[in-house]
Amino acid sequence: MSDIPEPEEFRAEARRWLAGTAEQRAARQDWGSGDDSVAVFENWTETEERAHTERIRDWERTRYDQGWGALGWLPEYGGRELPSYYEQLYRTEEAAFDVPRRTEVFPVTQQLVAPAIRIWGTDEQKHRWLRPMLRTDELACQLFSETEAGSDLAAVRTRAVREGDGWLLRGHKVWTSGARVATWGVAVCRTDPDVPKHAGITVFLVRMDAPGVTVRPIRQMTGGSSFNEVYLDDVFVPDADRLGPVDQGWRVTLTVLAAERLDSGGLGLDNADRALHLARRLPRPLTGGERQQAADLFVRTLVQRLIGLRVTAAVAAGREPGAEASVGKLHATATMRATTDLVQQLLGPRLAADTGEWGTFAWTEHLLGAPGYRIAGGSDEVQRTILAERVLRLPKEPKGAVS
Repeated sequence: MSDIPEPEEFRAEARRWLAGTAEQRAARQDWGSGDDSVAVFENWTETEERAHTERIRDWERTRYDQGWGALGWLPEYGGRELPSYYEQLYRTEEAAFDVPRRTEVFPVTQQLVAPAIRIWGTDEQKHRWLRPMLRTDELACQLFSETEAGSDLAAVRTRAVREGDGWLLRGHKVWTSGARVATWGVAVCRTDPDVPKHAGITVFLVRMDAPGVTVRPIRQMTGGSSFNEVYLDDVFVPDADRLGPVDQGWRVTLTVLAAERLDSGGLGLDNADRALHLARRLPRPLTGGERQQAADLFVRTLVQRLIGLRVTAAVAAGREPGAEASVGKLHATATMRATTDLVQQLLGPRLAADTGEWGTFAWTEHLLGAPGYRIAGGSDEVQRTILAERVLRLPKEPKGAVS
Protein backbone atom coordinates (compact mmCIF):
# COMPACT_ATOMS: atom_id res chain seq x y z
CA MET A 1 0.00 0.00 0.00
CA SER A 2 1.25 3.47 -0.86
CA ASP A 3 1.78 6.08 1.86
CA ILE A 4 -1.53 7.43 3.15
CA PRO A 5 -1.58 11.19 3.76
CA GLU A 6 -3.24 12.56 6.87
CA PRO A 7 -6.85 13.62 6.20
CA GLU A 8 -6.12 17.37 6.52
CA GLU A 9 -3.05 17.04 4.31
CA PHE A 10 -5.16 15.17 1.74
CA ARG A 11 -7.92 17.81 1.83
CA ALA A 12 -5.39 20.63 1.37
CA GLU A 13 -3.87 18.79 -1.59
CA ALA A 14 -7.35 18.30 -3.08
CA ARG A 15 -8.16 22.01 -2.65
CA ARG A 16 -4.94 22.99 -4.44
CA TRP A 17 -5.65 20.66 -7.33
CA LEU A 18 -9.28 21.78 -7.64
CA ALA A 19 -8.29 25.46 -7.53
CA GLY A 20 -5.99 24.90 -10.49
CA THR A 21 -8.52 22.85 -12.45
CA ALA A 22 -12.03 24.24 -11.77
CA GLU A 23 -13.75 27.51 -10.91
CA GLN A 24 -14.83 28.12 -7.33
CA ARG A 25 -18.59 28.23 -6.76
CA ALA A 26 -20.24 31.60 -6.35
CA ALA A 27 -20.71 32.62 -2.74
CA ARG A 28 -24.07 32.10 -1.09
CA GLN A 29 -24.51 35.86 -0.97
CA ASP A 30 -25.40 35.77 -4.68
CA TRP A 31 -28.94 34.77 -3.75
CA GLY A 32 -31.38 35.53 -6.55
CA SER A 33 -29.07 34.95 -9.51
CA GLY A 34 -27.79 31.94 -11.39
CA ASP A 35 -29.36 28.50 -11.52
CA ASP A 36 -32.29 28.10 -9.13
CA SER A 37 -32.94 24.43 -9.97
CA VAL A 38 -33.78 22.19 -7.01
CA ALA A 39 -34.91 19.31 -9.21
CA VAL A 40 -34.68 15.88 -7.59
CA PHE A 41 -35.03 14.17 -10.97
CA GLU A 42 -34.07 16.12 -14.08
CA ASN A 43 -36.54 16.84 -16.89
CA TRP A 44 -34.10 16.55 -19.74
CA THR A 45 -34.81 15.39 -23.26
CA GLU A 46 -32.62 12.53 -24.48
CA THR A 47 -30.42 15.05 -26.33
CA GLU A 48 -30.01 17.14 -23.18
CA GLU A 49 -29.28 14.06 -21.07
CA ARG A 50 -26.60 12.90 -23.49
CA ALA A 51 -25.00 16.36 -23.62
CA HIS A 52 -24.92 16.67 -19.83
CA THR A 53 -23.59 13.12 -19.52
CA GLU A 54 -20.67 14.04 -21.77
CA ARG A 55 -19.87 17.11 -19.64
CA ILE A 56 -19.80 14.95 -16.50
CA ARG A 57 -17.78 12.30 -18.29
CA ASP A 58 -15.15 14.86 -19.33
CA TRP A 59 -14.75 15.95 -15.70
CA GLU A 60 -14.62 12.36 -14.39
CA ARG A 61 -11.94 11.49 -16.95
CA THR A 62 -9.91 14.53 -15.87
CA ARG A 63 -10.19 13.41 -12.24
CA TYR A 64 -9.20 9.86 -13.08
CA ASP A 65 -6.28 10.77 -15.36
CA GLN A 66 -4.80 13.16 -12.78
CA GLY A 67 -5.05 10.77 -9.85
CA TRP A 68 -8.23 12.05 -8.20
CA GLY A 69 -10.65 9.47 -9.53
CA ALA A 70 -10.48 5.91 -8.22
CA LEU A 71 -8.97 6.93 -4.87
CA GLY A 72 -9.67 3.69 -3.00
CA TRP A 73 -8.67 1.35 -5.81
CA LEU A 74 -5.38 -0.42 -6.47
CA PRO A 75 -2.85 1.32 -8.75
CA GLU A 76 -3.45 -1.34 -11.40
CA TYR A 77 -6.97 0.13 -11.77
CA GLY A 78 -5.75 3.72 -11.78
CA GLY A 79 -6.25 4.24 -8.05
CA ARG A 80 -4.20 5.37 -5.05
CA GLU A 81 -5.23 2.62 -2.60
CA LEU A 82 -6.52 5.12 -0.03
CA PRO A 83 -9.12 4.22 2.61
CA SER A 84 -12.63 4.40 1.18
CA TYR A 85 -13.67 7.39 3.28
CA TYR A 86 -11.08 9.55 1.48
CA GLU A 87 -13.55 9.71 -1.42
CA GLN A 88 -15.97 11.47 0.94
CA LEU A 89 -13.20 13.84 2.05
CA TYR A 90 -12.56 14.66 -1.59
CA ARG A 91 -16.28 15.22 -2.30
CA THR A 92 -16.45 17.69 0.59
CA GLU A 93 -13.73 19.79 -1.05
CA GLU A 94 -15.16 19.42 -4.55
CA ALA A 95 -18.53 20.78 -3.37
CA ALA A 96 -16.94 24.26 -3.21
CA PHE A 97 -16.14 24.22 -6.93
CA ASP A 98 -18.25 24.62 -10.04
CA VAL A 99 -18.03 21.15 -11.56
CA PRO A 100 -20.80 19.20 -13.35
CA ARG A 101 -23.25 17.62 -10.91
CA ARG A 102 -23.14 13.86 -11.32
CA THR A 103 -26.33 12.17 -12.47
CA GLU A 104 -27.27 8.81 -11.00
CA VAL A 105 -25.66 6.68 -13.71
CA PHE A 106 -22.18 7.80 -12.56
CA PRO A 107 -22.30 6.64 -8.91
CA VAL A 108 -24.14 3.51 -10.10
CA THR A 109 -21.23 2.76 -12.43
CA GLN A 110 -18.33 3.70 -10.16
CA GLN A 111 -19.65 2.91 -6.68
CA LEU A 112 -22.10 0.05 -7.24
CA VAL A 113 -21.30 -1.90 -10.39
CA ALA A 114 -17.50 -1.62 -10.46
CA PRO A 115 -17.11 -2.86 -6.86
CA ALA A 116 -19.46 -5.78 -7.61
CA ILE A 117 -17.27 -6.72 -10.59
CA ARG A 118 -14.16 -6.45 -8.39
CA ILE A 119 -15.71 -8.93 -5.93
CA TRP A 120 -17.51 -11.31 -8.28
CA GLY A 121 -15.85 -10.87 -11.68
CA THR A 122 -13.34 -13.16 -13.34
CA ASP A 123 -9.85 -11.84 -14.06
CA GLU A 124 -10.89 -11.30 -17.68
CA GLN A 125 -14.00 -9.36 -16.63
CA LYS A 126 -11.99 -7.17 -14.27
CA HIS A 127 -9.55 -6.43 -17.09
CA ARG A 128 -12.41 -5.63 -19.52
CA TRP A 129 -14.57 -3.47 -17.31
CA LEU A 130 -12.95 -1.97 -14.24
CA ARG A 131 -10.70 0.72 -15.71
CA PRO A 132 -13.26 1.77 -18.36
CA MET A 133 -16.01 2.03 -15.73
CA LEU A 134 -13.90 3.88 -13.18
CA ARG A 135 -12.86 6.33 -15.91
CA THR A 136 -16.51 6.41 -17.15
CA ASP A 137 -15.57 5.38 -20.69
CA GLU A 138 -18.26 2.76 -20.01
CA LEU A 139 -21.41 3.56 -18.02
CA ALA A 140 -23.75 1.05 -16.38
CA CYS A 141 -27.38 1.13 -15.26
CA GLN A 142 -29.33 -1.25 -13.00
CA LEU A 143 -31.84 -3.61 -14.59
CA PHE A 144 -33.28 -4.69 -11.25
CA SER A 145 -36.87 -3.62 -10.53
CA GLU A 146 -39.92 -5.16 -12.16
CA THR A 147 -43.59 -4.21 -12.03
CA GLU A 148 -44.65 -7.66 -10.80
CA ALA A 149 -42.01 -7.81 -8.05
CA GLY A 150 -42.55 -4.42 -6.39
CA SER A 151 -39.99 -3.98 -3.61
CA ASP A 152 -39.34 -7.73 -3.46
CA LEU A 153 -36.36 -7.87 -5.78
CA ALA A 154 -35.96 -11.63 -5.30
CA ALA A 155 -39.35 -12.13 -7.00
CA VAL A 156 -37.98 -11.19 -10.44
CA ARG A 157 -39.57 -12.89 -13.43
CA THR A 158 -37.21 -11.88 -16.22
CA ARG A 159 -35.95 -15.24 -17.50
CA ALA A 160 -32.52 -16.24 -18.70
CA VAL A 161 -32.39 -19.55 -20.58
CA ARG A 162 -29.28 -21.36 -21.78
CA GLU A 163 -28.65 -20.98 -25.51
CA GLY A 164 -25.39 -22.44 -26.88
CA ASP A 165 -22.44 -20.57 -25.36
CA GLY A 166 -24.69 -17.95 -23.81
CA TRP A 167 -28.15 -17.06 -22.57
CA LEU A 168 -31.38 -15.67 -23.96
CA LEU A 169 -32.95 -13.01 -21.73
CA ARG A 170 -36.65 -12.22 -21.89
CA GLY A 171 -38.49 -9.83 -19.57
CA HIS A 172 -39.28 -6.28 -18.57
CA LYS A 173 -37.48 -3.92 -16.17
CA VAL A 174 -38.72 -0.56 -14.82
CA TRP A 175 -37.44 2.58 -13.07
CA THR A 176 -34.06 2.35 -14.77
CA SER A 177 -32.12 5.60 -14.44
CA GLY A 178 -29.57 6.31 -17.16
CA ALA A 179 -30.77 3.60 -19.54
CA ARG A 180 -30.59 6.02 -22.49
CA VAL A 181 -26.91 6.82 -21.94
CA ALA A 182 -25.55 3.61 -20.36
CA THR A 183 -23.48 1.17 -22.39
CA TRP A 184 -24.16 -1.75 -20.01
CA GLY A 185 -27.08 -2.86 -17.87
CA VAL A 186 -26.70 -5.11 -14.83
CA ALA A 187 -29.64 -7.50 -15.16
CA VAL A 188 -31.00 -9.67 -12.34
CA CYS A 189 -32.65 -12.69 -13.97
CA ARG A 190 -34.35 -15.92 -12.96
CA THR A 191 -32.49 -18.96 -14.23
CA ASP A 192 -34.27 -21.63 -12.18
CA PRO A 193 -37.99 -21.15 -11.48
CA ASP A 194 -38.31 -24.41 -9.53
CA VAL A 195 -36.27 -23.49 -6.45
CA PRO A 196 -36.89 -20.98 -3.62
CA LYS A 197 -36.87 -17.49 -5.10
CA HIS A 198 -33.54 -16.37 -3.61
CA ALA A 199 -31.79 -19.45 -5.01
CA GLY A 200 -32.58 -19.41 -8.74
CA ILE A 201 -31.18 -15.99 -9.67
CA THR A 202 -28.24 -15.12 -11.93
CA VAL A 203 -26.76 -11.71 -12.79
CA PHE A 204 -25.64 -10.64 -16.28
CA LEU A 205 -24.09 -7.57 -17.86
CA VAL A 206 -26.13 -6.73 -20.94
CA ARG A 207 -25.09 -4.44 -23.79
CA MET A 208 -27.75 -1.71 -23.90
CA ASP A 209 -27.42 -1.52 -27.70
CA ALA A 210 -27.81 -5.30 -28.17
CA PRO A 211 -30.55 -6.57 -30.50
CA GLY A 212 -33.76 -7.04 -28.54
CA VAL A 213 -33.10 -4.28 -25.98
CA THR A 214 -35.74 -1.52 -26.10
CA VAL A 215 -35.63 1.55 -23.84
CA ARG A 216 -38.84 3.53 -23.31
CA PRO A 217 -38.87 6.68 -21.15
CA ILE A 218 -41.43 6.83 -18.32
CA ARG A 219 -43.26 10.14 -17.93
CA GLN A 220 -43.17 11.25 -14.28
CA MET A 221 -45.20 13.74 -12.22
CA THR A 222 -42.73 16.53 -12.93
CA GLY A 223 -43.35 16.19 -16.67
CA GLY A 224 -39.89 14.84 -17.41
CA SER A 225 -38.59 11.34 -18.07
CA SER A 226 -35.63 10.60 -15.80
CA PHE A 227 -36.55 6.91 -15.60
CA ASN A 228 -37.09 4.28 -18.22
CA GLU A 229 -38.62 0.89 -18.73
CA VAL A 230 -36.44 -1.62 -20.54
CA TYR A 231 -37.75 -4.54 -22.58
CA LEU A 232 -35.54 -7.59 -23.11
CA ASP A 233 -36.90 -9.58 -26.06
CA ASP A 234 -34.74 -12.70 -26.53
CA VAL A 235 -31.53 -10.74 -25.94
CA PHE A 236 -28.48 -12.97 -26.40
CA VAL A 237 -25.83 -12.54 -23.70
CA PRO A 238 -22.56 -14.50 -23.91
CA ASP A 239 -21.76 -16.57 -20.84
CA ALA A 240 -18.57 -14.48 -20.56
CA ASP A 241 -20.84 -11.59 -19.54
CA ARG A 242 -22.39 -13.50 -16.63
CA LEU A 243 -21.35 -11.99 -13.28
CA GLY A 244 -20.91 -14.54 -10.52
CA PRO A 245 -22.08 -18.17 -10.28
CA VAL A 246 -25.21 -19.49 -11.97
CA ASP A 247 -28.24 -19.53 -9.63
CA GLN A 248 -26.30 -17.68 -6.92
CA GLY A 249 -26.92 -14.17 -8.18
CA TRP A 250 -28.76 -13.06 -5.06
CA ARG A 251 -25.43 -12.66 -3.29
CA VAL A 252 -24.16 -10.58 -6.21
CA THR A 253 -27.32 -8.48 -6.05
CA LEU A 254 -26.88 -7.88 -2.32
CA THR A 255 -23.38 -6.54 -2.99
CA VAL A 256 -24.85 -3.88 -5.26
CA LEU A 257 -27.75 -3.09 -2.93
CA ALA A 258 -25.48 -2.61 0.08
CA ALA A 259 -23.41 -0.06 -1.83
CA GLU A 260 -26.59 1.68 -3.04
CA ARG A 261 -27.90 2.22 0.50
CA LEU A 262 -24.48 3.36 1.66
CA ASP A 263 -24.49 6.03 -1.07
CA SER A 264 -27.98 7.38 -0.31
CA GLY A 265 -27.48 8.93 3.12
CA GLY A 266 -26.63 12.38 1.75
CA LEU A 267 -29.79 12.68 -0.31
CA GLY A 268 -31.59 16.00 -0.19
CA LEU A 269 -29.11 17.93 1.96
CA ASP A 270 -28.37 20.54 -0.71
CA ASN A 271 -32.07 21.29 -1.14
CA ALA A 272 -32.62 21.39 2.62
CA ASP A 273 -29.78 23.91 2.96
CA ARG A 274 -31.30 26.00 0.18
CA ALA A 275 -34.73 25.91 1.84
CA LEU A 276 -33.18 27.22 5.06
CA HIS A 277 -31.45 29.97 3.07
CA LEU A 278 -34.84 30.82 1.54
CA ALA A 279 -36.23 31.18 5.07
CA ARG A 280 -33.44 33.62 5.93
CA ARG A 281 -34.01 35.68 2.77
CA LEU A 282 -37.80 35.79 2.82
CA PRO A 283 -38.99 39.42 2.39
CA ARG A 284 -41.20 39.21 5.50
CA PRO A 285 -40.87 38.03 9.10
CA LEU A 286 -41.38 34.32 9.67
CA THR A 287 -44.41 33.24 11.67
CA GLY A 288 -43.90 31.24 14.84
CA GLY A 289 -44.88 28.04 13.07
CA GLU A 290 -42.46 28.74 10.20
CA ARG A 291 -39.61 29.38 12.62
CA GLN A 292 -40.36 26.07 14.31
CA GLN A 293 -40.40 24.23 10.96
CA ALA A 294 -37.14 25.85 9.90
CA ALA A 295 -35.51 24.92 13.21
CA ASP A 296 -36.76 21.34 12.83
CA LEU A 297 -35.33 21.09 9.32
CA PHE A 298 -32.00 22.53 10.50
CA VAL A 299 -31.78 19.91 13.25
CA ARG A 300 -32.71 17.17 10.76
CA THR A 301 -29.83 18.17 8.48
CA LEU A 302 -27.41 18.05 11.42
CA VAL A 303 -28.63 14.59 12.41
CA GLN A 304 -28.41 13.38 8.82
CA ARG A 305 -24.83 14.58 8.58
CA LEU A 306 -24.01 12.88 11.88
CA ILE A 307 -25.45 9.63 10.55
CA GLY A 308 -23.21 10.09 7.53
CA LEU A 309 -20.21 10.50 9.84
CA ARG A 310 -21.15 7.24 11.61
CA VAL A 311 -21.22 5.47 8.26
CA THR A 312 -17.85 7.03 7.38
CA ALA A 313 -16.42 5.94 10.73
CA ALA A 314 -17.62 2.37 10.13
CA VAL A 315 -15.97 2.33 6.72
CA ALA A 316 -12.77 3.84 8.15
CA ALA A 317 -12.69 1.07 10.77
CA GLY A 318 -12.95 -1.56 8.05
CA ARG A 319 -16.50 -2.52 9.00
CA GLU A 320 -19.33 -2.74 6.49
CA PRO A 321 -22.16 -0.44 7.67
CA GLY A 322 -25.40 -2.26 8.28
CA ALA A 323 -28.17 -0.55 10.17
CA GLU A 324 -26.49 2.86 9.75
CA ALA A 325 -27.08 2.78 6.01
CA SER A 326 -30.78 1.94 6.40
CA VAL A 327 -31.24 4.59 9.10
CA GLY A 328 -29.49 7.11 6.84
CA LYS A 329 -31.77 6.30 3.90
CA LEU A 330 -34.92 6.62 6.02
CA HIS A 331 -33.74 9.86 7.57
CA ALA A 332 -32.86 11.29 4.15
CA THR A 333 -36.37 10.74 2.78
CA ALA A 334 -37.84 12.30 5.94
CA THR A 335 -35.56 15.33 5.46
CA MET A 336 -36.81 15.69 1.90
CA ARG A 337 -40.41 15.67 3.11
CA ALA A 338 -39.61 18.25 5.79
CA THR A 339 -37.96 20.43 3.12
CA THR A 340 -41.14 20.30 1.05
CA ASP A 341 -43.31 21.18 4.07
CA LEU A 342 -41.20 24.23 4.95
CA VAL A 343 -41.04 25.56 1.38
CA GLN A 344 -44.81 25.20 0.99
CA GLN A 345 -45.33 27.31 4.10
CA LEU A 346 -42.77 29.93 3.08
CA LEU A 347 -43.89 30.43 -0.52
CA GLY A 348 -47.60 29.70 -0.43
CA PRO A 349 -49.20 30.53 -3.82
CA ARG A 350 -45.81 31.60 -5.25
CA LEU A 351 -44.85 27.93 -5.29
CA ALA A 352 -47.79 27.06 -7.55
CA ALA A 353 -47.65 29.99 -10.01
CA ASP A 354 -44.85 30.35 -12.55
CA THR A 355 -44.35 34.13 -12.38
CA GLY A 356 -40.72 33.97 -13.46
CA GLU A 357 -39.54 34.99 -9.98
CA TRP A 358 -36.23 33.37 -9.08
CA GLY A 359 -36.35 30.57 -6.53
CA THR A 360 -40.13 30.15 -6.30
CA PHE A 361 -41.87 28.00 -8.92
CA ALA A 362 -38.62 26.02 -9.32
CA TRP A 363 -39.47 24.33 -6.01
CA THR A 364 -42.28 22.39 -7.70
CA GLU A 365 -39.52 20.13 -9.05
CA HIS A 366 -38.57 19.20 -5.48
CA LEU A 367 -42.18 18.87 -4.33
CA LEU A 368 -43.07 16.47 -7.14
CA GLY A 369 -39.76 14.61 -7.24
CA ALA A 370 -38.99 14.01 -3.55
CA PRO A 371 -41.68 11.32 -3.01
CA GLY A 372 -39.86 9.14 -5.55
CA TYR A 373 -37.04 8.54 -3.09
CA ARG A 374 -39.41 6.76 -0.74
CA ILE A 375 -39.14 3.99 -3.34
CA ALA A 376 -35.79 4.54 -5.08
CA GLY A 377 -32.70 2.96 -3.56
CA GLY A 378 -34.72 0.56 -1.44
CA SER A 379 -38.19 1.60 -0.34
CA ASP A 380 -38.91 2.99 3.13
CA GLU A 381 -40.79 -0.22 3.92
CA VAL A 382 -37.76 -2.34 3.02
CA GLN A 383 -35.47 -0.20 5.21
CA ARG A 384 -37.88 -0.53 8.15
CA THR A 385 -37.99 -4.29 7.67
CA ILE A 386 -34.18 -4.43 7.74
CA LEU A 387 -34.11 -2.46 10.99
CA ALA A 388 -36.93 -4.52 12.52
CA GLU A 389 -35.30 -7.85 11.72
CA ARG A 390 -31.59 -7.10 12.09
CA VAL A 391 -31.57 -4.51 14.88
CA LEU A 392 -34.73 -5.05 16.91
CA ARG A 393 -34.64 -8.82 16.28
CA LEU A 394 -38.35 -8.94 15.54
CA PRO A 395 -39.78 -12.03 13.78
CA LYS A 396 -39.02 -12.11 10.08
CA GLU A 397 -41.67 -11.48 7.49
CA PRO A 398 -43.16 -14.64 5.96
CA LYS A 399 -41.37 -15.59 2.76
CA GLY A 400 -43.71 -16.71 0.00
CA ALA A 401 -42.69 -18.94 -2.85
CA VAL A 402 -42.38 -17.68 -6.39
CA SER A 403 -45.68 -18.09 -8.20
